[in-house]
Amino acid sequence: MPNRKRTTLALAAALAGSVVVVGAPAAHAEVVDVNYQCVTPIGPKGAVSPIDIKSVKSGGGHKLTMSFRKGVSSSPVELGKGAMNPSAVIEVGGADQGKVQVSGPANTEAIPANTPIRISDLSGTYTPKKSGKVTFTAGVLTIKALGTTTTCTPRNKPGPSLELDVVGPGGPSDGSTGDGSKSGGSTGGTSGEFSAGGELPRTGPLDSAAALGTLGGTVLLTGAAGVLWLTRRGQRPAG
Repeated sequence: MPNRKRTTLALAAALAGSVVVVGAPAAHAEVVDVNYQCVTPIGPKGAVSPIDIKSVKSGGGHKLTMSFRKGVSSSPVELGKGAMNPSAVIEVGGADQGKVQVSGPANTEAIPANTPIRISDLSGTYTPKKSGKVTFTAGVLTIKALGTTTTCTPRNKPGPSLELDVVGPGGPSDGSTGDGSKSGGSTGGTSGEFSAGGELPRTGPLDSAAALGTLGGTVLLTGAAGVLWLTRRGQRPAG
């Protein structure tokens, strides 16, 4: 294979790979220490628990799951199986504002007296009202047990546990797809996809940077057919 043809194919494949990176979803999550101070029936209690919040796309919304790494309160008496019911609020900030109510199952095992109450994973659904970068931060935790209510409030102004690009009703107004990528104006591509719109450059050699940028997109979209087309494009007519 001539050197020019081999170089053309290699660079086109490399550029196609770079397109996939650009179209990757934008999200950032981290475990955040939350200092919960609780008002209980027997007086104030508190503890620091690392919190993480995860998101899974679900239809037009996002299913959020809030996880506690440590217990944040205790009970002076044993809590039997199913006696404790937790719920919490996730504060929404950034491009959108609001609160998401999350809840979880009752305790599946008895909780001994004067031991940390381990909170099960809490989940709820967030539906974007606006498009852009949105943050999710741990809010007030509520524990109901044996006819009593314990309210635990973060006192250390924790940072967000999750940051996510979302798309609200009507789609984004700035051309973004809501997952960190940009949608092509005339290609009609969906989130995370790339389309090589327009026609090939008509000036300069075949292996110029501009030509390969478009060829890279073609190889990405059409697979083997695109490579075959690229190979034939580099051949000169006989005679």
